[in-house]
Amino acid sequence: MEFSLSLSEDQKDIQKWVHDFAERVVRPAAREWDEREETPWPIIQEAAKAGLYSLDFIANGYADKSGLTLALVNEEMAWGDAGITLSIFGSILAVAGIMANGTPEQITEWLPQCFGTPDDVKIAAFAVTEPDAGSDVSSLRTRATYDQSTDTWTINGTKTWITNGGIADVHVVVASVDPELGARGQASFIVPPKTAGLSQGQKFKKMGIRASHTAEVILEEVKVPGNCLLGGKARLDERLARARQGERSKSQAAMATFEASRPIVAAQAVGIARAAYEYSLEYAKNRTQFGRPIIDNQAIAFKFADMVTKIDSARLLCWRAAWMAANGVPFTHGEGSMSKLQAGETAVWVTEQAIQVLGGYGYVRENYVEQWHRDAKIYTIFEGTSEIQRLIIARALSGIHIR
Repeated sequence: MEFSLSLSEDQKDIQKWVHDFAERVVRPAAREWDEREETPWPIIQEAAKAGLYSLDFIANGYADKSGLTLALVNEEMAWGDAGITLSIFGSILAVAGIMANGTPEQITEWLPQCFGTPDDVKIAAFAVTEPDAGSDVSSLRTRATYDQSTDTWTINGTKTWITNGGIADVHVVVASVDPELGARGQASFIVPPKTAGLSQGQKFKKMGIRASHTAEVILEEVKVPGNCLLGGKARLDERLARARQGERSKSQAAMATFEASRPIVAAQAVGIARAAYEYSLEYAKNRTQFGRPIIDNQAIAFKFADMVTKIDSARLLCWRAAWMAANGVPFTHGEGSMSKLQAGETAVWVTEQAIQVLGGYGYVRENYVEQWHRDAKIYTIFEGTSEIQRLIIARALSGIHIR
């Protein structure tokens, strides 16, 4: 499909439907769940009953060859609240991991179990990061060993900063199967519900996105059957053999997932920035000082000119990357990273400017902008820091393995 900025009527309808849900259900609940720092199960269940949190809805989004549907959905939801959005759509990262690395049979078996049903909601988690392996995914210490006699994998290690970690029904775990090969010696595994040896470690109390559960995942002698290796043993053996011969892999277990998800994450950051822009603009048009609205001052008006310019540029990069991902166009210049870099930095900057426009009112919790600024910061950190995104882009442009 050719790239286009024109939304179809179906996309416009979805955009309005999701925005209405965000306005009616998500934003009014944002303050409560931010304060409680708990997974908003009632909101997830309401999203499931509405059809927003479901395999069919996400599958249709992935099937959209324009690539824009899921970007639209995530922007509108994050406009409502980023923490609740991550609680509702946190499973998508695990879904992306299964789709990027799994066989058709595994995709068919496990994707429905990541969502459950409206009456029995399930969630999933994607576990990559470790205490000593954040940006450097080649340093993973979690180890998976294979017992051919029983066709069983045993996984041991600790994961950290995992969305839905420990409370998920399905965990997708990236582990090393050949440490000498670094990132090329890694594979992804499904850990089914209630598997012995998997437990939640520390739950983190965070600066922002507090409605999203983030915790350690402890894996102690976790045994999974051979068919839980995503992609299967034959494909893994073939890939490892090529790696041992010095052939560079085009895709790695963790990176294949992040490449697919970065434009979607970028769209969430755009949603936060847009929310702060709209809120502070309305304030500036109604707040009077020295006998006139404060937006009559160039110092304030120019802030909004810069805000909307940065937001639109971030959205355009996000849509381009989403279209490329949906149509199998390679990110030859790090386009996925460009979208996340621009959107994350924009969200932080715009929310800070919104606070400045509101002055003291922007610094107190009775206004949303204080929370939006806290929420925005994570988008320059998780799924690859801004520095890592710049490194990916620079490597793509130069063809040099810059360190």
